[in-house]
Amino acid sequence: MMKLLIRYFFKTVHAVVGPVLLALDWLTSPRGLERSPDHQQLIDEQTRNIVMYQFLSCPFCIKTRREIRRLALNIETRDALRHAPSRQQLLEGGGQVKVPCLRITDAEGRHEWMYESSDIIRYLREHFLPR
Repeated sequence: MMKLLIRYFFKTVHAVVGPVLLALDWLTSPRGLERSPDHQQLIDEQTRNIVMYQFLSCPFCIKTRREIRRLALNIETRDALRHAPSRQQLLEGGGQVKVPCLRITDAEGRHEWMYESSDIIRYLREHFLPR
């Protein structure tokens, strides 16, 4: 009974806090980097093989999406909470349903699954932040 009450409590908190976080994110959305069209096209080609698995209102996913916007990256996002095939891909490929997760596919088609928002943001900055 206690587990059920705790679960209900957290679902209720999530139902209230999630929309607030999304609204704040929308209201304070960062501006993307300005690049020349040719340079942006090059960046878009480099990010074509990157996918981020997420839950829409997860605070760490919001943090990661904000950095993706700030760096003006066109990275596909997949909702692993509401889209069962994406959830299954995340579980089978990455080994766990934990978000955010960045799936990076190399030229040979091998996948690297990167968890932890701080690691993902560090990777994106190292590869896509102008120097």
